[in-house]
Amino acid sequence: MTRTAIVTPDKHFPIHCQKAINVVCKAIEKVKPDIYVDLGDTGEWEYFSKHYWKGKNQKPLEDLIPLLDKDVKAVNKGMNQIDRSLNKIGCNERHFVQGNHEVWLDNFVVKYPYLKHYKTENALKLKQRGYEFHPYNRKKPLSIGKLHFTHGKFTTKYHAWKHLDHYGKSIMYGHTHDLQRYTSTDLDGTKSAWSLGCLKDIEHDEDWLGGKLTNWNHAFAIINFYNNGNYNVEIVEIIKGKTILWGEEINGSKK
Repeated sequence: MTRTAIVTPDKHFPIHCQKAINVVCKAIEKVKPDIYVDLGDTGEWEYFSKHYWKGKNQKPLEDLIPLLDKDVKAVNKGMNQIDRSLNKIGCNERHFVQGNHEVWLDNFVVKYPYLKHYKTENALKLKQRGYEFHPYNRKKPLSIGKLHFTHGKFTTKYHAWKHLDHYGKSIMYGHTHDLQRYTSTDLDGTKSAWSLGCLKDIEHDEDWLGGKLTNWNHAFAIINFYNNGNYNVEIVEIIKGKTILWGEEINGSKK
């Protein structure tokens, strides 16, 4: 008997690609996974970011709170889309792997400890949603069978190689927004690292990146786990809001 998981990378709600999210939701309802893994950076969280306020006068707390609440509302609204599909097919095992953007929430609470409702777990209602929470870049990442999951730690040119070299085990991550795989084999067998791309609106960052071209890709993964912990990975790339999954076109432009 096998178990199936769907894994999604950086969505950066509300700066997401809605067509790509629609594809993911339709894929969930088609595949009917037993497990769902969110690799973090689920929200952009711009008002919690020091980058957003760089060169600006940050608002006083009483004026900042409505903006923070706006962020929280937008990201929850985005997660609701995916959760509706998970609820529809009865996928109850759900994992949230915290990204570096979510760490901005926790850092804000360190600064204002009486505002604990902005911590990642609380702001995203993870317990109520049925997600197990996995804090950012811990030494022991989420493990399912013989595959491990983290948000992502390195952004070098050959980051898949770097992640595999660092962890020494097969691992899947987001963070870099591009698709990359590196595989090595030793006497214990074959190990791989996968960078899973993103589900963000890629064009949105054109100004922030100064017009630089990117190698970012929209994608998600389907993983089948066997009883002995072995697995096979299927990377599903989304091109301009469409993909082909198991011989069927999924069009994110259509609801």
